[in-house]
Amino acid sequence: MKTANKHEQNISAEKILAVIGLFIVLGLTGCQQEGAAEKAGKKLDHSIESTGKKIEQMTEQAGKEISDAKKEAGKSISETTEASGQYIDDSVITASVKAAILNDPLLKVSQIKVTTVNGVVQLSGALDSQESIDKAGEVAKNQKNVKSVQNDLILIATSSSEE
Repeated sequence: MKTANKHEQNISAEKILAVIGLFIVLGLTGCQQEGAAEKAGKKLDHSIESTGKKIEQMTEQAGKEISDAKKEAGKSISETTEASGQYIDDSVITASVKAAILNDPLLKVSQIKVTTVNGVVQLSGALDSQESIDKAGEVAKNQKNVKSVQNDLILIATSSSEE
C-alpha cells in the first residue's frame, strides 16, 4: 500500500507541477501582450516627447525673434543717434556761417537768414548789391563741414533820388 500511495503522490506531484507550469506559461504569455494601460502609457510617452520637441522649437524661434528685435532696436537707436548728431552738426554749421557773415567787413548784415540741412546751407533774404550776395555765398561755402550752398539771396532795388 505504501507503494500505491507513493505512486499516487508522484501522480499528484506531477499534476501539481503541470498546473504550476501551466500557470507560469499563461502568466508569461499575459505579460507579453499589451493591455490598455501599456498602450495608454506608450501614447502618453509619445505625447510628452512630441510636446518637448515642440517646446524646444518654439523656444528657439522666440530666441531668434528676440535677437532680431534687439538688432532692429539697435539700428533704430543708431539711426536716431546719427540723426540727432546730424542736427547738432547742422546747427554748428549754421552758427559758424552766421558768425562768419557778421564778421565779414563787406557784409556785416543780419538780414541774411541761414539754415542748414544735412550740411547744405541755404541763404535767404535781401541785400543791396550783387557783390554782397556773392560774398555771402563765398563766406558760407568756406565754412567747415559745409557740403554745398544754396544761395537764395535777392537783390533789393535801390532808388537814387538824384534830381
